[in-house]
Amino acid sequence: MKSGRFSGRLYNAFKEKAVIAIGWSDIGPLTHLNTREKIAARVATTWPEWKPQAVAMSAGQLYRFRSEMKIGDYVVTYDPSRRVYLLGEIAGDYRWDPSIDADDPNVRSVTWQGEVSRDLLSVRSRNSLGAISTLFQLSADVIDDLLRAHKSHQPAKADLAASVEIAEEDVFKNIQEKAIEFTKDRVNALDWFDLQELVAGLLRAMGYKTRVSPAGADRGKDIIASPDGFGFESPRIVVEVKHRQGAIGSPAIRSFLGGRHPQDKGLYVSTGGFSKDALYEAERASIPLSLMTIDDLVEAVIQNYDRLDIETQQLLPLKRIYWPA
Repeated sequence: MKSGRFSGRLYNAFKEKAVIAIGWSDIGPLTHLNTREKIAARVATTWPEWKPQAVAMSAGQLYRFRSEMKIGDYVVTYDPSRRVYLLGEIAGDYRWDPSIDADDPNVRSVTWQGEVSRDLLSVRSRNSLGAISTLFQLSADVIDDLLRAHKSHQPAKADLAASVEIAEEDVFKNIQEKAIEFTKDRVNALDWFDLQELVAGLLRAMGYKTRVSPAGADRGKDIIASPDGFGFESPRIVVEVKHRQGAIGSPAIRSFLGGRHPQDKGLYVSTGGFSKDALYEAERASIPLSLMTIDDLVEAVIQNYDRLDIETQQLLPLKRIYWPA
């Protein structure tokens, strides 16, 4: 069974006109675009600046709306102002109809069965219905819960407090994990110069002053961090930044260590990670040496984000979200 969730802007229009509709109006009718590949090609032509992932995501939702949703499939839309879901069944094939809404001309007819209060649903169903996509598929369990609530007008059997807390914690953990992965994607998309500036900005947020080497041969160091900014005061941290796909091996670690002074501290940052031999080489290094992967870098940036200067935050813009305590 398929289900769509839309913003509340057109909730009343959907209900009154017995339809659902989605946008992407600039690409024109989908009538003759009968494959996902054809839709993707049209999306890419219409918005050439879009990244492949955005093209694929839009094409997938449009194809699902046009072709995968069948007559008789359940569909649900949401009014966030009233916290109610409108439950119905697909009643017609895809059509192009700008009269419903000029910005959302891709239309399917619907036979609406009625409204369901969000408060009547189980915690698991409410979590599933929180997806942010314009169009997505719900599990059979969620559809069954919507049908139960619509028929009985009674809330789900009371969840144990612990079960509710576990469910909420699972959602929070999922959001955290996705946020970290998306942040790592953004860091990985930086060029080498900006990555170097991000590392330097992190060190400044941690109380050091930095000198960043210009592009070119740097004799094994990209950043010097120290309390005074000149490297005279201890600790003097010498930083090497490598932005690549492959893992750093032990030869690179030995080369980095070869030019260090006994009082130096070393930090080696690699977005491609480190080989087992490189880890061993760092453990037996003659000076304190810390190896920082992209995971370590993102964790450190998040922990110190509020202390980053504006220039560094602009390299990796992050938004704060609030979650019920």
